[in-house]
Parts: sequence; structure tokens; C-alpha cells
Amino acid sequence: MNLLKSNHYCHHLQVNFAQLNRTCHRWYKLYAPKKLTQRPNIDQVKVDDSTLMALLICQAQLGIESQRRFCMTLVNSISRSRFNRRTRQLLPLLSLIRRKLNQEVDLHGQLLIIDSFPVPVCHPIRNYRAKIFQGRADIGYNATKRQYYYGFKVHMIVSSDGYLLNYLVTKASVHDSKVAEELILNTRPLEHFLLADVGYIGRQLHTALENDGYELWTPLRQNMVGAKTHNSRMLKAIRRTIEADFSLLKYYNTENNRARSLTGFQERLEVAVLASNIEYCLEKFH
Repeated sequence: MNLLKSNHYCHHLQVNFAQLNRTCHRWYKLYAPKKLTQRPNIDQVKVDDSTLMALLICQAQLGIESQRRFCMTLVNSISRSRFNRRTRQLLPLLSLIRRKLNQEVDLHGQLLIIDSFPVPVCHPIRNYRAKIFQGRADIGYNATKRQYYYGFKVHMIVSSDGYLLNYLVTKASVHDSKVAEELILNTRPLEHFLLADVGYIGRQLHTALENDGYELWTPLRQNMVGAKTHNSRMLKAIRRTIEADFSLLKYYNTENNRARSLTGFQERLEVAVLASNIEYCLEKFH
């Protein structure tokens, strides 16, 4: 990491990377499985696993999209191909750390928000001839940009103060309401009141969640009966806070995921979520 001296954010990065590296080393000692820590020739590696994990999170925090550029500028002690192979091995550990953090962070009294964002894997002009992720991805509609895209959709539960609790990845064409119950039941949040947008309106979904013990609030469309009294400005404002969280994830390259394998795709998503939650914990608990 000798090229950090020429980086505009070098002081910020050097201070935070040292702290991040210590945190990742502690997590590695606590949660890494024996299959990872006792694999053959692990004592001969030039860069240990916990440092690689810290480098991945650092890449997300810097907003560097290209793995090639990141390895060329910041990681000069290990080849890019070996860096990629070894970081792929860390995916189960990254997922485990995220779940462990969920148990430690106290979200009591926080409102939870559920929403989704698109992850295109090619430019719109290539929607019908893209071959990557065939059978896994498909074409969906991005209402924000008013265009169709080929790729995935990430459904996420976020606390009202910005903690990313859980996520679920589907094909781009899957409607939000189709996976909302599965995502909530997989997460099992302690708070039973959730906010969502108009995409989650539906008596069947609301009834199913009520039977599971959860209440889902969505604003009503203006032409629906009782919309003026039901549509609380305060709840609508709180629900919109998830857009700020998605903007941070976009900076961490979740919506511009350049991975070309499912493992790499999930690894980059896990790293982005973990990086966001680390920022949350540092700000919340100093």
C-alpha cells in the first residue's frame, strides 16, 4: 500500500484502514471456520485473510469499481487473479460476520423499512442479447429511470436510522410484494411494524404478514378510499430515509456490480452491506 501517499484521501484512508484492519483481524479470530484457518500452506501466504477482508471493505468505501485498478494501485504484494480467488473464499465468513453484527446492534424502538433497488449487469441496449447470468437474471423495469434493464433486484430491510438488516436477491422481473414475506420471515426482526412504498399494496400480502405477527404500512394511492387520512406525512418521510441508504450503497458499487460470477456478485454485495454497517456502528457508537 505504498501508493497511498499520492492518493487525495491518503490521511483519511491510512487512519481508518489501520482501525479497519484490527477490526477484521478480531472478527477473523472469532468467526473464521477451521476449514479456512487450517487449510494447507496458509502459513506461507504473503497477505493474511483478515487483511484481504479489510482491503475489500476499503475498496467499497473508496468507491473503486474496477478490481483491476484497485489491485494495481493499492495491492502490489499479490496478483489480481490470486486476490480474486482468495477473496471468493471469504464469502461465507463475510455473511457470518453480517449476521453476528445483527445480533449485537440494538434496533429496539427503530422503525423498519422494506424496499428494493435494481442491479443491471449490462447496458439497456444489450438487454435482449446479454449472455451473462443466463437463467439467473432477466429483464425488469426500473421505475426511477423509466427504462427496462437486464439483471437482478435486491430487496432489503433497513432500520430508520440506516442499519442494513438483511437482503434478498431475485431476478429483475420479480415484483416486490412477491418476496416481502419471505424476506421478513428470513430476518425475523424484533420490531413488528414495517414501512413500505405503494409497490407493496395488496390485501393478500398484508393479511399474510398479519398472520405472521407483522404489520406492514404502505401509503395509499391518491384515488383510493381513505388516502387523505391514512397517508401520514411523518411515516412517508421516515420511509424515504431508505433512499439515503441506497445512495450510499450505490457509492459502494452495488448498482454497478462488475462481477461476472454469482459468487463474485454476492461477495461484492456482502462487502458493500458490511462496509455500510461498519460506518453505521462507528458513527453510532464512536
